[in-house]
Amino acid sequence: MKRLESAFEHMLFASRWLMAPVYFGLILALLVLLVKFGKEVWFLFSHIMSATGSEMIIGVLSLVDIALIMSLLIIIMFSGYENFVSKMEDLHSHTDRPEWMGHIGFSDQKIKLIGSIVAISGIELLKAFLNVDNVSDRHLAWMVGIHVTFLVSGVLYALMDRLQGKGH
Repeated sequence: MKRLESAFEHMLFASRWLMAPVYFGLILALLVLLVKFGKEVWFLFSHIMSATGSEMIIGVLSLVDIALIMSLLIIIMFSGYENFVSKMEDLHSHTDRPEWMGHIGFSDQKIKLIGSIVAISGIELLKAFLNVDNVSDRHLAWMVGIHVTFLVSGVLYALMDRLQGKGH
């Protein structure tokens, strides 16, 4: 029975590698976002003389939005891989290795995710406000409601995380 238990535990432990294709998929998502970023930059430069100031600001905010999402994916890929699949031992002495790599736990990862969602939602809301003439009041109200929900959820999650940390 002990051998069966040991074999099962080894199989269970090895199953973490099933997450590796997920992280590869996130690399592909980065490539998709990079293409979207390039398309936005091309649009901005091709309309630089004809676009209004608010259209340019909305375009730049779209670039910031994509950059935030890409940064979030990097954090999720690095910390998720190191927390759940395998340590990146060969990269510990790499000069370009981010300081936070290897130090972000699952709880920290969730806080960063929620913070990024709030920031992305805020940027989308700002873009809607700058384009308020083309956005219905109902749509704007939903956007504000969703943003406030994300904001309150993030604050409550951070508070719960802090309270839980104080108990240890």
